Amino acid sequence: MKKICKLTAPLFKNIWGGTKLKGYGKDHTYEKIGESWELSFVPNSESKTEDGRIVSDAFPKEYWGRNAEKFPFFPVLTKFIDAKENLSVQVHPGDEYALEYEGQFGKTEMWYIVEADEGAGIYLGLKRDATVEEIKNAIDTGTLEELLDFKEVKAGESYFIPSGTIHAIGGGVLIYEIQQNSTLTYRLYDYMRRDKDGNLRELHVEKALKVLSPKVYEAPKYSSEDSDDCEVIGKCQYFTAKKYTVTKETKIHVNSASFKGITVISGDGVLSFADNDGNAKALKITKGDSFFCPACETEEVFTFMGNMTLVTTEV
Repeated sequence: MKKICKLTAPLFKNIWGGTKLKGYGKDHTYEKIGESWELSFVPNSESKTEDGRIVSDAFPKEYWGRNAEKFPFFPVLTKFIDAKENLSVQVHPGDEYALEYEGQFGKTEMWYIVEADEGAGIYLGLKRDATVEEIKNAIDTGTLEELLDFKEVKAGESYFIPSGTIHAIGGGVLIYEIQQNSTLTYRLYDYMRRDKDGNLRELHVEKALKVLSPKVYEAPKYSSEDSDDCEVIGKCQYFTAKKYTVTKETKIHVNSASFKGITVISGDGVLSFADNDGNAKALKITKGDSFFCPACETEEVFTFMGNMTLVTTEV
């Protein structure tokens, strides 16, 4: 079993996608790429290992770590999202509603801003507390954007989005998303946009109104484990996300508690470690590269040198 494995991500040509991900090693014949699923155990959309296996075959549950033992499936999904145009305004249900009515788990997520055009931003919650009736009326009259809180964003910022929060990625923003492993999304509003066949895209207003929070968004607080080169940027029962700023030798440790997903967000450098035979290995890495480190009984150390921003995911 490899101590660290470089992943190949499945790509998706969404109607709102752009071309920025081609600068992150996501070369494809698609004219536009909307999403690149970096660490994905989603059936039929899984990441692949260097030898071409799907990641769930290469790393079954015994390699996820003891913190993930309570989950019936791999708990997280990470992805790049390139929004050349606005994404739909949407909301995700929590676990209780999703399990009862959809037979799957809900979704809490977070966004790390990788790039943002001048003036670009996100919608996150409401400008003011409202009622469900007000929100429904705004949807019916095409004025929902007037209720939403638009935040101009810049590279390096992060936003944590609990289930129930109304949100949308605005055009001109490239993000790295870490989310609960769920594909469950309720669209509230989609700018009267049509799909490739000319049909208005499906909305899920009735369900969305049952699970959304009509209150102003408040950023959740969580205990910090920051150090000189590491910052906790998101934390919930499904994942802990950390940002590493590499300007000198930086070490990332993996043990039996949890796997680690590692993605190079920007920059480049060298990753060094000892292989299973104790031989020193050094890999050149660059932005857009993602790796999976399985949980292990004996602690492993991975050393990064260069000028890079890394985001790691664990449970």
